[in-house]
Amino acid sequence: MPLPLEGLRVIELGQLIAGPFAAKILAEFGADVIKIEPPQSGDPLRNWRLMHDGTSVWWAAHARNKRSITLDLRQPEGQEVVRKLAADADILIENFRPGAMDKWGLGFKELHAINRKLIMLHVSGYGQTGPYRDRPGFGVIGEAMGGLRYLSGEPGRPPVRVGVSIGDTLSGLHGVIGVMMALRNREQQGGVGQEVDVALYESVFNMMESLLPEYDKFGVIRQPSGASLPGIAPTNAYLCKDGKYALIAGNGDSIYKRLMGLIGRSDLATDPKYGSNAGRAENAEMIDAAIGEWTAQHTLDEVLAGTTAAGVPAGKSYDAADIAADPHYQARDMILDATLSDGSTVKVPGIVPKLSATPGKVTREAPALGQHTAEILTSIGIDSTTQADWKARGIT
Repeated sequence: MPLPLEGLRVIELGQLIAGPFAAKILAEFGADVIKIEPPQSGDPLRNWRLMHDGTSVWWAAHARNKRSITLDLRQPEGQEVVRKLAADADILIENFRPGAMDKWGLGFKELHAINRKLIMLHVSGYGQTGPYRDRPGFGVIGEAMGGLRYLSGEPGRPPVRVGVSIGDTLSGLHGVIGVMMALRNREQQGGVGQEVDVALYESVFNMMESLLPEYDKFGVIRQPSGASLPGIAPTNAYLCKDGKYALIAGNGDSIYKRLMGLIGRSDLATDPKYGSNAGRAENAEMIDAAIGEWTAQHTLDEVLAGTTAAGVPAGKSYDAADIAADPHYQARDMILDATLSDGSTVKVPGIVPKLSATPGKVTREAPALGQHTAEILTSIGIDSTTQADWKARGIT
């Protein structure tokens, strides 16, 4: 059965994380993604973090299923190639600062005049409109303005980052959602595309739950809370006998009663004061202390065995080694082998979401820089003599 996005052509002009992450997901479900990179240097992510044989191992996951063409978008010839590719494309993804595409003659107005079906995804720090639109913005800035950084960390200590560029990947996910809705609208409205405007800070802000309404209605500014979840109890990280932490979420009413039975505190299970979350939240410190007294008497494995038997959600904080060894990850194909340029393999994350009839797949390894330049230029009528000239002039 064909993959759900088979037959769609995507032009990816983005670099680093947000735009390319959106394109990666589309590619995993069948879209033909043509990634345009600067000549010589390529996407900077090729050189981020730990390298193998001259290329980041991150690249093996981030760029799989894509074709790579090198183009200098500052040159008229490079801009004309983008127009030719856009004329037959369904989606164009870019994450430059707002105005850059217009400066190159590649804005939505110009490209839409060439191809009415084109959907254009913009990913930027602050969006395409508003007083901050021209400011540079990376994921860290989006996470800060979106409210996440203020809440991250321990009370009374400086804010910390999540550990990954979550603002970028959240924006990539929102971009995919927007593209899919625009594709559906295109089907309904006679084949006309539109723009999808994703801002990093808005993608983060969209995840911030009750943050704003609580401030508006009660004047409450939510504060960092470490491992706990304010207003929801009990849910926290509890130190075990062997120095490891168990993450236990006993905040459902019936779950809470089972947890209290497990730790030998039937008095807390039957007291009507703690029968609902409101009462437990008011006494979260006392309840956490009771759970902590129990976990301190058992190893992490013993705690997890007990909570599993009692039907209480619990787990441990997985590091990379835990993930690589976990049988559940393996059973759900969430760890795949990718082949690197020297023929060796590296383990990379699997594909989500899981579709029952048309699951995503890896059809090609991450490309070398410009690997498909000649193939793609030839397909749009650029002859070999012109290609050689452009190569010599640094256009490709």
